[in-house]
Amino acid sequence: MDGFFYGIICVLLCLYFISMIRILILFYLISCSAFAQEQFSVFFDSNQFNLSNIEKTKLFHWVQSHQKDKVVAMEGFTDEDGSIGYNDTLSKKRVQSVWNEIKDKIQIREDFKTRSFGKLHQQDTEKSKNRRVTITYILEKDFERENEILRIIPKVKEKVTPKFPDALAIKEMDGSESILEFDVAFMQKVSLAKQGETFLLEPLNFHWNTFAITKESRPKLYELLFVMQQNPNLKIKVIGHMCCNASAKTFQLSKDRAKAMKQFLIANGIKEERVNFEGKGIQEPLFAIPETDEIQRAANRRVEIFIVENP
Repeated sequence: MDGFFYGIICVLLCLYFISMIRILILFYLISCSAFAQEQFSVFFDSNQFNLSNIEKTKLFHWVQSHQKDKVVAMEGFTDEDGSIGYNDTLSKKRVQSVWNEIKDKIQIREDFKTRSFGKLHQQDTEKSKNRRVTITYILEKDFERENEILRIIPKVKEKVTPKFPDALAIKEMDGSESILEFDVAFMQKVSLAKQGETFLLEPLNFHWNTFAITKESRPKLYELLFVMQQNPNLKIKVIGHMCCNASAKTFQLSKDRAKAMKQFLIANGIKEERVNFEGKGIQEPLFAIPETDEIQRAANRRVEIFIVENP
């Protein structure tokens, strides 16, 4: 008896799951039909590519009642009589004939497709139904979802990595010339960075207890400048960090150093709204404070850039 009841329960469960699957399929079909492509066909006499007066009138009335809708495709068909080449040409002429009737009278998608089917398409048993042009269109209410309905996936434009110089010659105050060598790989990486990424500016050092950048750190300034110049939509936040101990002076110095970076970029033509800055003092150290040696202190004493936007 236990086996008998167990079998009944299994059957009931199977029936339940089958009914649930049917409901889900029905729901899917209903949701798809809510945003579907519509179709309308006109028919031709045998071996003719111009519409009869009756079909032309039918097409005219259809256009009048669908002027706010949009044609997205037209497909021409023929019956199986005649050669493949003949029928292919005939189906193309039928599409062109309908096009001539509706152009400038109804919205038509710019990249709409015209397809022609000769005797190679699946033939209907009733010959007259094969001699047709079928117009595919979408209703005005569905325009916002046009690409979705047509299953068109927008092409994502690949970002091209700008070319950067590997060095720059600059004039010193005394008239001499210095060569700044650049980390091109770093510049390319920042150029392609995604929103939310953070980059350490290294090497970047300041004179002791000031926000004045050392001479050896100038390449990093120009690297960042060139990246901003080559990526006009890039927005960043410069973040200053400190080491050693928590104090108002330490916090202010981290802020001043980040601000100095921003001022350099603005002075060289970068719009102010593209660069923000923040000082965090010792709030986010890489090594626990107090540090154990100068290597850890130098690592905590750093400047980073945060990618705010880079479309």
